[in-house]
Amino acid sequence: MIRKVTAEDKEIYLEMTEVFYNSDAVLHPVPLQNRLAMWDELMRSNRYGECFFYEENGEVKGYMLLAYTFSQEAGGSVCWIEELYVKEKYRNKGIGKQFFEFIKREIEPKCKRIRLEVEDYNIGAKRLYSSLGFEMLPYEQMIKEL
Repeated sequence: MIRKVTAEDKEIYLEMTEVFYNSDAVLHPVPLQNRLAMWDELMRSNRYGECFFYEENGEVKGYMLLAYTFSQEAGGSVCWIEELYVKEKYRNKGIGKQFFEFIKREIEPKCKRIRLEVEDYNIGAKRLYSSLGFEMLPYEQMIKEL
């Protein structure tokens, strides 16, 4: 079952994000203070983001963090799949596909575009995302940390 996080989920959220940000799926760790700021925002409203857990028999097996923007280019709301994490022992069991089925059913009707990032070396993830209709963008992005 996929469900929205609640205030009682803070500890498991922080545990999973710690593992995620210390894995080879990302370029660098994210400080606890940043993850706590995200948690606070998730608990405050769903204007900028939402987080969902995949849970079976009372055990959380993964999470998905979504962020929302509005894009003139897309002509409406854009959902960014910021993070999609499945605990290692539950990988390759269809949980990632269930998250994407949830997105198709619950998120796509409210948005004009779905975006995500993938590391170049993450061939398995790239294969999955391509099979779901995602395309590589022909440009690079730049950021300025403040």
